[in-house]
Amino acid sequence: MSDVIVAGRSPFEALDGLSMPGLAAAPDRTRHVLRGRDDIHSPAAEVLGFALPTDACRAAGAGGRHALWLGPDEWLLLTPAGERVDKALAFAIGDAPHALVEVSHRQVGIILDRPDAAQVLSVGCALDFDLAAFPVGMCTRTLFAKAEIVLWRTGENVFQIEVWRSFADYLWRYLVLAGAEFA
Repeated sequence: MSDVIVAGRSPFEALDGLSMPGLAAAPDRTRHVLRGRDDIHSPAAEVLGFALPTDACRAAGAGGRHALWLGPDEWLLLTPAGERVDKALAFAIGDAPHALVEVSHRQVGIILDRPDAAQVLSVGCALDFDLAAFPVGMCTRTLFAKAEIVLWRTGENVFQIEVWRSFADYLWRYLVLAGAEFA
């Protein structure tokens, strides 16, 4: 019988202590997807406290808030748990064409922080994790095994993985198995 995941409940609760060093659930955050053209950049910067990244596959942030570039007109916004920036953003952006959707219920974050993090990720992902090719601050949508993820390098050996809640258990288990190869 499969487990039922209840909204608001961590998908990691059903893992029965399955873990490995350096693997942890990311701190709870509020997540929004923001889409819009150049005319939203200035108002968004006023609300967020930093400019949206415009360089491909880069993240920017300040004060616990982060924006991850997902496309020429799309960002994943991560803010502290419970902080809703959507009303302030909608007001600041005004009539400029945009879309702003809260996706906190849809996805969760996983932190992989260990000296061999890049090698562990390479077991399920075909990206080049050399620091020259995937530097700190880089983020991208990609596949890890069969799960679509947003992968963000936050430190030399630290990655944050944003994954849809329904794939979190699968991804966690895969990472534990991948990490066992390097134990």
